[in-house]
Amino acid sequence: MAHASLTRWFPFLAWPRPSRALLRGEFWAGITVGLMLVPQGVAYAQLAGMPLVTGIYASLVPTLVAVLWSSSTRLGVGPTALSSLLIGTSLAGLAAPGSAHWVALAVWIALLSGLLQLVLGAVRFGWLLNLVTSPVLTGFTQAAALLILASQLPALLGLRTTWHALAASPSLHHFDPLAAGLGLGCLALLWGARRLRPDFPSALVVLALAGVLAWATGFADRGGAVVGTLPAGLPALYWPGWLSWDELGSLVMPVLVITLVSFLETASSAKVDHQRSGTRWNENQDLIGHGLAKMSSGLCGSFATSASFSRSAINLYAGAQSGWATLFSCALVLVTLLWLTPLLYYVPQSALAALVIVAVAGLLQPGALLRLWRVSRVEAVIGGVTFALTLATAPRLYWGVLTGLVMNLSHFLYQRLHPRIIEVGLHPDGSLRDRHLWQLPPLAPHLLALRMDAELDFASASSLERHVADHLAAHPDVRHLCLFAQPINRIDITGVEVFARLRSLLRARAGTLHVSGLKLPAQQTLERAGALTPGPDLALYRADPQAIAALQAGAEPGMPAQGC
Repeated sequence: MAHASLTRWFPFLAWPRPSRALLRGEFWAGITVGLMLVPQGVAYAQLAGMPLVTGIYASLVPTLVAVLWSSSTRLGVGPTALSSLLIGTSLAGLAAPGSAHWVALAVWIALLSGLLQLVLGAVRFGWLLNLVTSPVLTGFTQAAALLILASQLPALLGLRTTWHALAASPSLHHFDPLAAGLGLGCLALLWGARRLRPDFPSALVVLALAGVLAWATGFADRGGAVVGTLPAGLPALYWPGWLSWDELGSLVMPVLVITLVSFLETASSAKVDHQRSGTRWNENQDLIGHGLAKMSSGLCGSFATSASFSRSAINLYAGAQSGWATLFSCALVLVTLLWLTPLLYYVPQSALAALVIVAVAGLLQPGALLRLWRVSRVEAVIGGVTFALTLATAPRLYWGVLTGLVMNLSHFLYQRLHPRIIEVGLHPDGSLRDRHLWQLPPLAPHLLALRMDAELDFASASSLERHVADHLAAHPDVRHLCLFAQPINRIDITGVEVFARLRSLLRARAGTLHVSGLKLPAQQTLERAGALTPGPDLALYRADPQAIAALQAGAEPGMPAQGC
């Protein structure tokens, strides 16, 4: 019991005990991911508008914290494209990219987002993840991927001015041909390596080659955009200072969206991880672990982190079995920070742009919305609106997500307020089906037989009552109502009141309310409310065949209840 309690608070205590064979496999898996982590961290820091070294900071301490306190130990935690894009676009107009104030705002986003995740995990609110449906996420990710690609094109092509200036005065002199050549060459190599050997750490090799070519050609000396000098050593403790209420208010929406999107990124990788290992995903523990990781990233002067689907996939592909592999990745990042940052000086920024483009290209799925349309047109519209608004409201990308969430919740409420209520008949195969759809005769004379595929609560009860009242008004000869209650899992106070009114309505007609297949939780609620008191106006049946037999035998008012 004591050990279980400790592992709940310190999940890393449940890791497998290290052995030579285990550590050998974990070492190679960790080094493979670590060789990707460093160049991607630098590239994503550029995307977020942060000093490039902060991308390496975000690949060290947050990665270590996440693997120690998460339940999903094989995830590639660190900077990601989506989170970096959200940070960069959210802060646009609030400060100059890369400035001290920009860094302070990005750190506050990391701290607040991490704190929010920590609190949600501590109070076991991981179920909130279900509020974001696949259509909303699909629409947002497709739009975000396009925006990321568009943001990287100027650096990739060596554009020295803006697109507006280029359109006003078209000329090849606006481009740096060497930067474009290095960027497009890296793009081709990275793309080819990804298709041929996805498990190979091609990012480091290609960027190293680009750095050597840039050094040999004097690219930096000619004013070409390169990574430049990166400070060596471990990150110092960073406190961003207090912000004004107006500035904190401007960060509320970015914090909420980054929290949501980053945890969805985590969820997509964690589900694959646990499916392969045959374990149950503890989303609340991952909320805690990744919340602590974000906060630690902020205290290192860096930006919000998340789980990278690509790095997580490569970690699994490379044979990682536990968090020991991530520790080896962190060791490689540590070595880089301490001694190897000068080697990144000559890496062209066009090569970093190529790395981001290749990493993000996997998010593009042109047929995703079309596939949604084939399944559900309403949900496809939700995904399409999310996609369009995310593009239209850039750089304030959160409006697309929020609009999608509102539309999705509205659709959900509409469905709850308009439950499926059908009149049933007996099909020749012995099942109860929609009488009008299958052109079936009534179950019995003077009878309305209904099935409602929903809970009998405040959202659906009025629809059931209105349906019954309208039918009785149109058919004065109907004296019996049979409710096939198998789909009803729960009844609330409003449902109890409607149930009592239906019983009174049938009693006024000298008829009977027949109820078949009432489940125990619903039955107990009705019993506590006194709605199941025996009487000639109520008949209960354990199962549908029993009810059908009684109704077709000519059940009349006054028949005894059969028990449930």
